[in-house]
Amino acid sequence: MEADKPTLIDSDADVEGKLTGKEARILGRFKGEIHLKGRLHVGEGARVDAKVVADSAEIAGEFSGEIKVQRLLVLEKAKLSGTLDAQTLSVREGAEVNGSVNAGESPKAKPAPAPAVVLTPPQ
Repeated sequence: MEADKPTLIDSDADVEGKLTGKEARILGRFKGEIHLKGRLHVGEGARVDAKVVADSAEIAGEFSGEIKVQRLLVLEKAKLSGTLDAQTLSVREGAEVNGSVNAGESPKAKPAPAPAVVLTPPQ
């Protein structure tokens, strides 16, 4: 298999386990964990129940679980449920998204307030 080709799970496949690599295209069913250095594509008609960490993802089918990416594109017929965490989130009209969504840059930690200074007059 060529190193620059994405992993393909075809529409007749039913896979359970851990998927790691650069890019993946899922057209069938997958359950488990996915860790990619590149892009995840979940095709229309695909069903994925997973914990995902990737650079980017494009969802056209059904996804449930957790997804943490830099860029997430949710297409018209997609159905997502679970926890979504993305720096950039695009949701096309017609998509269904249910669950916890964290989009945009994470808030910068605020410095702790300085302790109050109480002055007592000299006696």
